[in-house]
Amino acid sequence: MSSPTDLRPYLRTLDAETLADLLHAQAERDPALRQALENRFATQGSDVAEAHRLLDTAVLAGNVEYAAKVGSVLDTLQRLLDAGSRADLAPLARRTVDDISEMLEQIDDASGEVADRLDRAVELYARACVAHPPDPEGLAAWILEVEFDGPGWPVIELADFAAALGDKGIARIKSTVDDVLAEHPSGAKRETAERLREELAEVSGDVDALVAILAAKPPRVDVSLKIVRVLRAAGRHSEAIAHAARALTHDKKEEAPPLEEEPVPLSRKDFDENPTAATYLALREESLETGRWVAQRKTALARLRELAAGSTEAADELVRALLGEDRADEAWRAAVRFEASLPVRVGLADSRSVAHPAETIPVYRDHVEELITRKDPNAYREAARQLRKLRTAHKKAGTAEEFSSYLGTLVEIHKRKTRLIAEVKAARIAIPKPVRA
Repeated sequence: MSSPTDLRPYLRTLDAETLADLLHAQAERDPALRQALENRFATQGSDVAEAHRLLDTAVLAGNVEYAAKVGSVLDTLQRLLDAGSRADLAPLARRTVDDISEMLEQIDDASGEVADRLDRAVELYARACVAHPPDPEGLAAWILEVEFDGPGWPVIELADFAAALGDKGIARIKSTVDDVLAEHPSGAKRETAERLREELAEVSGDVDALVAILAAKPPRVDVSLKIVRVLRAAGRHSEAIAHAARALTHDKKEEAPPLEEEPVPLSRKDFDENPTAATYLALREESLETGRWVAQRKTALARLRELAAGSTEAADELVRALLGEDRADEAWRAAVRFEASLPVRVGLADSRSVAHPAETIPVYRDHVEELITRKDPNAYREAARQLRKLRTAHKKAGTAEEFSSYLGTLVEIHKRKTRLIAEVKAARIAIPKPVRA
């Protein structure tokens, strides 16, 4: 008696909606299966799964719908945190912060509605990190990236993350801040480092360091009041009174003359006339030197994204610009969203397949099929090489059987192309035997 046919390779070819319908219909007929599915639904964090699903679809929505979907995700996070959920909510909260930050670079948020969602998301991420502390150095690296390489948002208060950062995370941030202060005598990075140095002094409770930092600032009423509050909170009342007295008698500083409007940089003119990856990166280099990149980046990147929606060539330029900034994840998402050219997507897949193999499988399949259509011996040889990459991606993704099913179908369709079959065999790819009825 022959063994039953393994249906898993076939089932993996079906889309999620079809599988869900089949499974639901069977569960209606099988009470035991239905109960098992309901138990899994209850125990595997259905709320968190639904929140991730909302984020998956939110990016494709308009501004109003996007804000509504993200708001629902934040409501879920807050409800679970308020209820003292034992689930690790930090990954979902972090993803929400990153998604909103990236969306703000692409839209015109004139109402400030999406920016408000970002402030709330950061607050909930801080709470989630305190409840389930992530790797402190990883959290510190994220904060440093946001502060020094981000577009100017989100706003992060170190005090909110201090408990999750711990001594190790705080030390990582302090080390980077010290390096930036030593390397940058002026500019936006130094200003950020000085602000973080002040927050580090507050978090560590180093009153003397904090007072010295504040005292070195130009005399202003708000700064003087903060020094007084810090000294009083530390129980140093006589010093607080003395400082308040000096501040009251200090002559007001003359108002500084208005700054002359700076001329538009030549690199900006070049970019406006010819928005490509090369002119974008030239603008970046010049703006970093003058401390104006945060302001320049949003408008320049918005222009590249606008063009990317209209042509494959422009999509490729956007991807190259993001890669030039070492933003590989953003480059990948842009390539997928704006349908970059196949060579560009294959190049990205080669580096992304190590950490995210499942995401690269469709790209390698597209490349194999494109090569086969050329009907050229060299193209067949390259197709075989790409099949090896595809096989590796499937193995890393845990879907090796799916590759065998795909290869069997591919060989059956192109069985008359003897040169292609020979190249596949020469690449030491085992061709599955055809299934006989």
